[in-house]
Amino acid sequence: MDLSNHFLIATPDLEDSLFSGSLIYLCEYSEDGAMGLIINKPSPIGMEIVFTGAGMKQIPAHFMNEFVMMGGPVQPDRGFVLHTPVGNWQSSLTINEDNAITTSRDIIVSMAKDNKIQHAILTIGYSSWQKGQLEQELADNSWLIVPADNHILFHVPVEERYQAALNKLGINDVNFMRGVGHA
Repeated sequence: MDLSNHFLIATPDLEDSLFSGSLIYLCEYSEDGAMGLIINKPSPIGMEIVFTGAGMKQIPAHFMNEFVMMGGPVQPDRGFVLHTPVGNWQSSLTINEDNAITTSRDIIVSMAKDNKIQHAILTIGYSSWQKGQLEQELADNSWLIVPADNHILFHVPVEERYQAALNKLGINDVNFMRGVGHA
């Protein structure tokens, strides 16, 4: 079972302050653990700060009024760019034929200058699970899982992503209740 390129949808049973109500895009999954990015919790950092910090004077129009996401509690001092197309960058992890995650500065410069990257989510930090941890959390009903969808990732407004992922399962969050078990 490979859960890369899937969404993790926090259930009401997950009461952790950071992960409650989170939608996570799983970037990597193996027998050793998993790595993903929360894609629906904006930080107070606007994209203009990212571009200005990289020495760019102009902010691409499609990144105006966008915020960096709180990707997770691991390495909150480091930036991650989830993007499509994959491209060729100094430090990237290819997730599938369409998506990659990049941590090198060259992608920020390119995003501002040549528009090679039209769709991207920037995060500070990431989320990770040790060997067997995610599987246990799934068994404990902390998460629902559904194949990821680039439309939800890159085109649905941040505040609607969680419900859009639930919709893929035919669930409305107002009917989503605590304590649901496995059938």
